[in-house]
Amino acid sequence: MQKENQVYNIVPADRLGGISEYYFSRKLKEIARMNAEGKDVISLGIGSPDLPPSEDTIKVLCETVQSPSVHGYQPTVGIPKLRRGFAGYYKEWYGVDLDPDTEIQPLIGSKEGILHVTLAFVNPGDQVLVPNPGYPTYTSLSKLLGAEIVNYDLKENNGWFPDFDQLEQMDLSRVKLIWTNYPNMPTGANATPELYEKLVDFARRHNIVVVNDNPYSLILNRRPISILNVPGAKECCIEFNSMSKSHNMPGWRIGMVAANAQFIQWIVKVKSNIDSGMFRPMQLAAAKALQNSKEWHEEMNIETYARRRQLAGEIMRTLGCSYDENQVGMFLWGKILDSYTDVEEFTEKVLHGARVFITPGFIFGSNGKRYVRISLCCNEENLTRALNRIKENV
Repeated sequence: MQKENQVYNIVPADRLGGISEYYFSRKLKEIARMNAEGKDVISLGIGSPDLPPSEDTIKVLCETVQSPSVHGYQPTVGIPKLRRGFAGYYKEWYGVDLDPDTEIQPLIGSKEGILHVTLAFVNPGDQVLVPNPGYPTYTSLSKLLGAEIVNYDLKENNGWFPDFDQLEQMDLSRVKLIWTNYPNMPTGANATPELYEKLVDFARRHNIVVVNDNPYSLILNRRPISILNVPGAKECCIEFNSMSKSHNMPGWRIGMVAANAQFIQWIVKVKSNIDSGMFRPMQLAAAKALQNSKEWHEEMNIETYARRRQLAGEIMRTLGCSYDENQVGMFLWGKILDSYTDVEEFTEKVLHGARVFITPGFIFGSNGKRYVRISLCCNEENLTRALNRIKENV
């Protein structure tokens, strides 16, 4: 018996209409197709560290995973050893005291934290201040959850810092959060104590929560600081940190959020209804990674990236791009020549002419439309190959 043809009119939720597939998700599919055709694209796009975690970290994972008692569900709040590890890490690197029992929450990466914080603090229709340029997830997740995006400018002539005069002139009556990210991605601008003091003062006067995303502070930066260094910051600030960048653990998806005890309770209330705790051996290995020696950090986060940064600078100069030598973090951000009318035209020329993928700055906001970003998560051999290809083909 032949079935009658049926027409289904299923449509996605309205919230999907306000966002598009993540740029890198789309672009990496294209690069995969090019590689399948034998074109051997060198990717200088994503900030995914290509080196392994410390040997001790891997050893703890391999040893503990063999125990039959570690494979069950784990508490949402994370194991005490990991929370204590994060507290010790903040004391050692930033001079910040955190109560491991009440002021720290481990996360499955910072991206998860953006979701949880937004759900915990922002009602549909509330406003959030998002930097332009800035990490696209601040915008996309806020839109998915029904928040209204209000962009604030970061510009090169102001050191990629917020213009506080501009912020003070805005109607802030409906603003719940301001997203900040220093050391800044994509621009590489480093934070200063004065910047953090201004942000805390701004937040306290306007009853706004500052959410500072701080995963890059150890990369090419010998003076890492936290917004929580500022007196009174815990009253109005939340800070994310991550093991993805500074500990070569991007695929492990281990991060943290630090704030006052009340904020952490609200975040845990959301998180406990969404997921369970991370795999216990990964938490134990992460706690070990947080004890990496100063020598390990010097080699991995300073010396290795410094060598790569020199080659990335040569690529920028070969492309005619200008950049600030004082940038920190694992990217290099450069301004394209005036002769190019469109940054994506420029990056597509590099991709298809030299088979080198660099990131167009427009994906981070309109203030990035004259800029490109090169990732330093690529070994020196491939950076040299990329440089030579660009010299020959672009």
